[in-house]
Amino acid sequence: MQKIDMHIHAAPAPIYKDGRVIVSDAESMVQHMDALGIKTAVLMSVGESPATLGYNEGNRMICQKHPTRFRWMCNVDLCAPELVYDKLKRCKEQGAIGIGELTHNLPIDAPFIEAIFSAAEKLSLPVTFHMSPKVGFNYGIVDAPGLPGLERALQKFPGVKFLGHSQVFWIEISADAPTDDKGRNSWGKGPVLPGGRVVALFEKYPNLYGDLSANSAGRAIMRDEAFGLWFLHRFADRLFFATDMLNTASVMPLAGWLEEKRQEGALSEKAYEKIICGNARSCFLL
Repeated sequence: MQKIDMHIHAAPAPIYKDGRVIVSDAESMVQHMDALGIKTAVLMSVGESPATLGYNEGNRMICQKHPTRFRWMCNVDLCAPELVYDKLKRCKEQGAIGIGELTHNLPIDAPFIEAIFSAAEKLSLPVTFHMSPKVGFNYGIVDAPGLPGLERALQKFPGVKFLGHSQVFWIEISADAPTDDKGRNSWGKGPVLPGGRVVALFEKYPNLYGDLSANSAGRAIMRDEAFGLWFLHRFADRLFFATDMLNTASVMPLAGWLEEKRQEGALSEKAYEKIICGNARSCFLL
């Protein structure tokens, strides 16, 4: 069963730092995807201007060159909120299938961010978001402990598929999620305590989805095997296999863990298929 990776980074040409590749070119990434059984990958963008983690035109160029291997999400540079809709509409016309990775370091209810959510709803573009504990701490949209701002967004924009991602989101899977900035931006560990906000939000809002990429999601699912398997089965219709790979040295442990649990019979074939590729096909028509 070939995988669809809903969160990857690549560049038209390799990007180097201190003599090593930090973001691989698309051709190298295709070979890496082949080795990992990934048929199609969705490229992330952080805006319109050239950026290490991907940008609109670079992603579009990669997809033109490799139309069967990559699709792309788009983003907008910080601008007046009234300009956002037209910018995103143009991206959709050019082939973008979603908005992401949303990384602007602004409160989740800032006018610019809400303009993105409003446009996403009108244009039927899902949104993959990265979160930060506060403005100035790290990249990502900002919410308070317990994710009250995300809940308001889920209520205000019910037509948007929100794909949760990053440490600040996934740490809230457990009721003992830390409330300090550094702790919120860490990988979870230890048993998951019932009552986590992520679980409550998944239960209450059908427009919340999960991006299972990087060690933020990986640790959330694998830290407590019994809970992780329950979560995967309970929300199998709204979880997406993803890696957040930047280069051909990237390996994310969750992918192997999912396959292992499938072979053991602990993760059902039905849930595995939905997470690995089925949800991407049904939600994004991939």
